Amino acid sequence: MTMLTRIGEKHLERWLSGYLIDRLRLFHNRNVVQAPAHLLFAFCDHYEPLWAAGGKKAELAIGLERVSRWRREYPILAERFRDSDGRVPRHSFFFPAEEYHPELFEHLDDLARRGYGEVELHLHHGDDTAESLRAQLQDAVETYRRHGHLSRDAQGRARYAFIHGNWALANGRPDGRHCGVDQELEVLFETGCFADFTFPSCPDVTQPRRVNQIYWPLGKFRERRGYEHGRRARVGDDWHDRQLMITGPLGFACRSGTLRPRLEYGAVTAHDPADISRVRSWLRARIHIEGRAEWTFVKVYTHGASESQAGSLLGAGGLALHGALAQVCEEARLKLHYVTAREMYNVARAAMAGQVGDPGKYRDYELPPPPIAVGQELLDQSR
Repeated sequence: MTMLTRIGEKHLERWLSGYLIDRLRLFHNRNVVQAPAHLLFAFCDHYEPLWAAGGKKAELAIGLERVSRWRREYPILAERFRDSDGRVPRHSFFFPAEEYHPELFEHLDDLARRGYGEVELHLHHGDDTAESLRAQLQDAVETYRRHGHLSRDAQGRARYAFIHGNWALANGRPDGRHCGVDQELEVLFETGCFADFTFPSCPDVTQPRRVNQIYWPLGKFRERRGYEHGRRARVGDDWHDRQLMITGPLGFACRSGTLRPRLEYGAVTAHDPADISRVRSWLRARIHIEGRAEWTFVKVYTHGASESQAGSLLGAGGLALHGALAQVCEEARLKLHYVTAREMYNVARAAMAGQVGDPGKYRDYELPPPPIAVGQELLDQSR
């Protein structure tokens, strides 16, 4: 296989220049940027309990057993670990709206109520218009709200984090599949999206040029792949007219114990679990709010509902992940903070507002916990 073939298969032409510019920028600023002191870690799960091979849907009974397993076993895993604030790992379940069944949510409701995670919005869709997409999102937000999920802003409006199914945010595929809506970023924001967590999507063709950044989409906001154009978030920003783009680590690393290079894009799987070398590479991405480099943001992802993935994440793979996080933080003298997607957004907003010190204090800085997480009664399911 030639180098050009490998580049084409991984679509490096779409993001390699952005990666190199980011690395050069960090190198140029190495003597003036404060070293990280805090690591904010969010585990974002494209949580699809009805997933089946070949694009089909599993039977509801299979999905129920999958979410039941997480309800039983995740607390056992989580209680073995604590961050610098004494908090257990918190999982962000990005649940696909098209797979909604109230019986599936009963198990996630329990995990959220007990403080083990939060539920956010995931959606697979295609051949839509702005109007049909808006209707789907509004229905999903209302459904999740009835269960007590999703934060509420100061006006009482439900707000959500989002991950696009098949990575095809803002009609990002050249063939237009799995979306259809160029102005999707605008529709998402209008329906309550406060931050998008879709990227990185490498090695998929939808991967943007912007890598290892928390940024605001700017300029061609309503055009296809509007996420390509933006500005790195920085101290002093106070924008409330668009969602924030929070990306995970993307780059190159060596496989543990070898000099063999690999692409690293933050996907934690049964076949590629986390280890010390991977966690170190996540930290090297140095994702932060410009002007607050001592707070490092690490967002990784998984597809954790299926049997093989769950078996790893709830067993040896999960133990390895959290053990490696603890070891790396000890080595680098970092304070570890487990955060949900919402909490990561809040800490980013606090950084932009000029807050300093311990970022763990700002988990609820702008958007409060969803009602289910603070003991409020669930809203009437019949509404």
